[in-house]
Amino acid sequence: MQRQKGFSLIELLIVVAIILIIAGIAIPNMMRARIAANEASAVNSLRTLTSAEATYNSTYPNVGYACNLAALGPGKTPPDSTAAGIIDSVLANGAKAGYTFAPGACAKAGNVTTSFQYGAAPASPTQSGTRYFCTDNSGILRFSLVSVADCYANNNIIQ
Repeated sequence: MQRQKGFSLIELLIVVAIILIIAGIAIPNMMRARIAANEASAVNSLRTLTSAEATYNSTYPNVGYACNLAALGPGKTPPDSTAAGIIDSVLANGAKAGYTFAPGACAKAGNVTTSFQYGAAPASPTQSGTRYFCTDNSGILRFSLVSVADCYANNNIIQ
């Protein structure tokens, strides 16, 4: 009797089933890890924006706060109040690590901007992030599960 070489169909099906079970367990964990990483990046980007606004305000006291990403970003040599070069071009374009960043309301006293707000929303809710983040000139970072507008209104503070 001659011995057959290779695997039987049953053996191959068992191996494929085991691989699918392992993938079914691993993929959701990878998605949660990616969401956590995106949210951490968004929080750090808002901290960067808060620091950049403080730098901008002290560099251009006759303007006050920038209140927009383009004024904080690169673009001119030498830098000026319309493109200060304080943040990188990725953040200045308003999208980074699965989140979009946008300014909120700004207050003015004459020609000087006296306050700023920035919000971060997931580019694809439930896939790139589940929380919305915001900050203002107080430097306090807040979050919401509903929207950026709700973020400004609630008191869920990130330590």
